[in-house]
Amino acid sequence: MPSPDAVLSCADLRFRYLERFVALDGVSLDVERGTSVALLGANGCGKSTLLKVLDGLAFCEAGSYRAFGQEVTEQTIEDEEFARGFRTRVGFVFQSADAQVFSPTVRDEIAFGPLQLGIDAEEAHWRVDDVLAMLGIARLAERAPHQLSGGEKKRVAIASVLVTNPEVLLFDEPTAGLDPRTQGWLLELLVELRAAGKTIVLATHDLDVLEAVCTRALVLGEDHRLLAEGTPGHILGDRGLLLDANLVHDHRHAHGDVVHDHEHGLGHHRRGHNGVPCSASSTSMALSC
Repeated sequence: MPSPDAVLSCADLRFRYLERFVALDGVSLDVERGTSVALLGANGCGKSTLLKVLDGLAFCEAGSYRAFGQEVTEQTIEDEEFARGFRTRVGFVFQSADAQVFSPTVRDEIAFGPLQLGIDAEEAHWRVDDVLAMLGIARLAERAPHQLSGGEKKRVAIASVLVTNPEVLLFDEPTAGLDPRTQGWLLELLVELRAAGKTIVLATHDLDVLEAVCTRALVLGEDHRLLAEGTPGHILGDRGLLLDANLVHDHRHAHGDVVHDHEHGLGHHRRGHNGVPCSASSTSMALSC
């Protein structure tokens, strides 16, 4: 039975690409309101596929998925009223901003979602101005997205999701390909979104994301099944689990006659206040559910 506080609930999800290549093999999870959940695992374990299921972009061949108490299927998502309500409440930031940003200008890009969801033009305009200011990108409003740096594109992609003020935010490898300053900004933003009451699900193999922003973690194995779930401290403290999930590896080297064993993971940065990287800068946040 799903948790009574779950806003998203999956039971025994099974998914194959081309009916041959397994991506999810009996995965179940509940995401409770106001939590920040990390989907941890090596590349190819099914994290991105699971996010697509949660966003109604992919549908499993077996199992069930419910969002806000209602079942999400190919049939229900084709219903215009259901789809509008679902898309308003769930937002997805893709790993590659280039896959998400396509409009002639940044302002057009951010306004696209609200206008498609039936929000009137005047309200969409002030929403766009608010999110441009909030993310510090007002200067980019009339720029073409293809002229932006990778970090700027990521901010625009996030703005295009936050502008509809969704209750649930899905992030696929949010720190991938970003410079250290932009990574720090993004992790601080995730902390502030959680503090504002947003429910966050993010797929990552960067253990620093787990340390900085998450309240709970689920580990997917390379067999596409759920290996474990627990608090960040519990997951990070289980070295055997991290090795089994291919999230860390042992590295051995010698200094003369002395052999050293070190554990290497993905993404370990110096931490500052509240676990946020020391390079993070302050970001204003006014969103609330």
